[in-house]
Amino acid sequence: MSEVISCRNLKKIFMQGKTEVPVLLGIDLDIMPGESVAIIGASGSGKSTLLHLLGGLDSPTSGEIRIMGRNIEKVNESERGDIRNRSLGFVYQFHHLLPEFTAIENVSMPLYIRRMGKNEAMERAAEMLGKVGLAKRLEHKPGELSGGERSRAALARALVTNPAAVLADEPTGNLDRHTAESMFELMLELNRSMNTSLVIVTHDESLARRTRRVLKLVDGKLA
Repeated sequence: MSEVISCRNLKKIFMQGKTEVPVLLGIDLDIMPGESVAIIGASGSGKSTLLHLLGGLDSPTSGEIRIMGRNIEKVNESERGDIRNRSLGFVYQFHHLLPEFTAIENVSMPLYIRRMGKNEAMERAAEMLGKVGLAKRLEHKPGELSGGERSRAALARALVTNPAAVLADEPTGNLDRHTAESMFELMLELNRSMNTSLVIVTHDESLARRTRRVLKLVDGKLA
């Protein structure tokens, strides 16, 4: 089995004025097909920074990142965007759904980026919304959905392209406990049924322990 995402000696240093602020100090990580991984750590430890680097949303100071075997630092921005669209899905703490569009239109967006025809895109989006329990909410706009429903719609959008991996940054952070547990269980269920790798950044260690592997970011390195 080839790694879905891998990185070697990944480092990230931010500049505050003329001062260097090291955040990641040499990360080695392999994400295998179908596995679920949680990354935990103190606030400000660099969890989100690491996730953004793994997803090609930011560039490291040094080190190598490969998505489906391709070194994303060796391709141009257009190719990098194509790799992200075809291989990865993203879920954030705040859903980032477009308020003027319905749930089915929001979930269709990644398919339109692939230049998929409208009818097929809508059909795929409706099927994915059904899998996350929103079959009766297709035509509702984000403002007409509950917080949990918006999170489920965002998850459907991340999964509609059948990505090799979903990267989730505090996906349950703005939900109440009951809704958070339900959302987390849904993510793990879809991880198993779709064989999509799942990498979750969370501060909630009790939820993290339900994944197959828990990694802790301490002093810029993974334990």
